[in-house]
Amino acid sequence: MTIAERGVRRQQRQRHDRYRYRDTKLALLMLAPVLILLGIFVIWPAFYAGFLSFQDWSFYKEPVFVGFKNFTDVLSDPLFIATIGRGFVFVLMTVPPMLVLAYLFSSLVVAVSRRFASILKVSIYIPTIISGVITSIIFVLIYDYSGGLLNAFLGTFGIDPIAWIGDPAWALLAIAIPAVWLGMGLTSLIMVAAMVDIPTEYYEAAAMEGAGWWQKTFYITIPQMKNVFLYLLVTGFVAAIQQFELPLVMTGGGPLDSTTLPNLFIFNHFRNDINVGYSIAAALLLFVVLGSVSALVFKFVNSERLVD
Repeated sequence: MTIAERGVRRQQRQRHDRYRYRDTKLALLMLAPVLILLGIFVIWPAFYAGFLSFQDWSFYKEPVFVGFKNFTDVLSDPLFIATIGRGFVFVLMTVPPMLVLAYLFSSLVVAVSRRFASILKVSIYIPTIISGVITSIIFVLIYDYSGGLLNAFLGTFGIDPIAWIGDPAWALLAIAIPAVWLGMGLTSLIMVAAMVDIPTEYYEAAAMEGAGWWQKTFYITIPQMKNVFLYLLVTGFVAAIQQFELPLVMTGGGPLDSTTLPNLFIFNHFRNDINVGYSIAAALLLFVVLGSVSALVFKFVNSERLVD
């Protein structure tokens, strides 16, 4: 390589480095507002919460370091362990039915005409824009023992009224139903988008081989949507176990703590317990549970794309 060629290459590298430095500064400048807000409202509070979880602290006194006492108190509290277990039960009550119903509804949307599909998508998305508080009030009226629509409907078949939100045997299921109703809209639209993205050539080739709906579903649609199912499974689990508004408004955590889910447990302690460090420790332990289960899902469910 001649001296002239080395000089040209050096100039090219310098020009490239200069452009890259300029692009980096521009990117950091554009990201600065988001990073500042993230640091103020997420990163710093998270670190400070971790600090307070090791303190005996309230709004009325200075923090006193107590080590892992708050964590041991939370882990030795049978009600906290019960709420975690109840949260997993609530996940099983809501996430699998929601995924199945959303898949069936999405299959219907994809199969019908475009105009009718638009009507279906709008109708299924309406519950998503309704607040959890309003939904809770609506379902409390539906579940009412003496004048509720559900007991009135069951009465036409000779079934005695049931205290849906007053009986520990039924209360958690009564909360799970509106939770599924609220989550169906967004879940269905995500599935519709995933189904539309599947190449039609796969179905045409399968039809030429004589494959029916079941074969197309289990050998084409579901495998092609496995990343979407993984995403909806993880987000559905996190949303379900952190459900707060429905049990708070519909039952207040009762009867007999049968609908006290983890977030409501933490909220009740934060509202009633003078030691705020206990509530923060419980929240961090819940975060550990959520992170651990999500990591296990990602580990045991293959998330590699079938089609690049």
